[in-house]
Amino acid sequence: QVQLVESGGGLVQPGGSLRLSCAASERTFNTYIMAWFRQAPGRAREFVSAMTWSSDFTTYGDSVKGRFTISSDNAKNTVYLQMNSLKPEDTAVYYCAAKAGSFHSIPGRYGSWGQGTQVTVSS
Repeated sequence: QVQLVESGGGLVQPGGSLRLSCAASERTFNTYIMAWFRQAPGRAREFVSAMTWSSDFTTYGDSVKGRFTISSDNAKNTVYLQMNSLKPEDTAVYYCAAKAGSFHSIPGRYGSWGQGTQVTVSS
């Protein structure tokens, strides 16, 4: 399984921006789904966004559409999540995940996970 390492989390004020990074230990096939999930205390892990390395597919959860953007730098085996107009309800641990095959928004379908990075949106 590919190893994933997230970075870029932190404390930001409402309305601010952060960019998360997910570095993969190796380049997976172009058809691999690279995804971001998040989990707030006491809540289930929630789908945020996903893409393929080939960038021919991207999708977003309803709560982040229009505010978050997923992208990749294939030369660096890195996927990014640009988060703008952050709200307190975006506060969570953000996880990077990878899977082969078709897209799923269900966390249990993903075989590779990073350790997570904390994002806190507060004034």
